[in-house]
Amino acid sequence: MNDNYIHKNGIVYLNQYHIVFCPKYRRKVLVGNVEKDLRQIFYDIAKEKNVEIKALEIMPDYVQMFISFNPRQPLHELIRYFKGTSSRILRNKYPELRSRIPSLWTRSYYCCTVGCVSEEAIQKYIENQKNV
Repeated sequence: MNDNYIHKNGIVYLNQYHIVFCPKYRRKVLVGNVEKDLRQIFYDIAKEKNVEIKALEIMPDYVQMFISFNPRQPLHELIRYFKGTSSRILRNKYPELRSRIPSLWTRSYYCCTVGCVSEEAIQKYIENQKNV
């Protein structure tokens, strides 16, 4: 069996996802200290939820990450926790975020199992977030 598989609690898995989500209206708010704090928040959440962040890219108007986690954890709950926790912490620390946008993140996100992600699909999703 492939060496990349994880063996834990009777489960053998290679559960990897590419996740993308954007700030509301694709505002370019993920810069400077906000970006630095967001990165740390995501790694703290990952440690708490036993999620491995294989790659994390934070751009001014979107976040993309490759994550691996136990298949018993529902993906939608993990994403909701990443977005909700980071929004609460950042909007409390940086009040200007509250005045610029009604919520930090859009309601939607893009997810795809690693192996079938195309650059075109990611770019299309990001572009469509301008009007959300």
